[in-house]
Amino acid sequence: MSRAPRALFALPLLLAGLLAGCSSGDADANASPTPASSDLGQLDTHLRPCPEQPDVPAAHSDLPATVFECFGGGSLDLSRAPGVPTVINLWASWCGPCREELPLVQQLADAAGDRLQVLGVASLDGVTQASSFAEDAAVTFPSAFDGDGEVMSAIGVNTLPHTMFLAADGSLAYVQVGQVASLEEFEQLVAEHLDVQL
Repeated sequence: MSRAPRALFALPLLLAGLLAGCSSGDADANASPTPASSDLGQLDTHLRPCPEQPDVPAAHSDLPATVFECFGGGSLDLSRAPGVPTVINLWASWCGPCREELPLVQQLADAAGDRLQVLGVASLDGVTQASSFAEDAAVTFPSAFDGDGEVMSAIGVNTLPHTMFLAADGSLAYVQVGQVASLEEFEQLVAEHLDVQL
């Protein structure tokens, strides 16, 4: 087969990958080593620490039983129930659609009050890059650091952004594949999958 037909065959696959979101392969050039947990909590960041979680095991879930350190302090333990309905947005600095969506996630966090918890997970990213991007996007909601992409692997995705909707008992109610376009869409997803009206 000549090179021209191969290139023509590969072009639709490349375009499909670009339209679907950012793939985890985009992260390789941007990632920096995972810091010691004490370093992550000491970063100068506007991200709030992750909240304390109840000492209650999560209902059956496919999420990893891993504790992730959070920017600004605290940790996120997906093996424990959050105690309140929770939205977890997976994002990265290298992901163009995440750059558009993350301010909407902040709007959701601002609208949530005590009815809903909104958290982020910086996935397959570098610590410096992720914290700098969060600052540029004026994001303050708590975010954990998953430099190895364990959560992405557990839910079977290799593109970002993705948003997980967890019931108060920690069970995974829904995964939104790809970017959410508006605060209204986020509110509709929260009402539909977590039965929370904002």
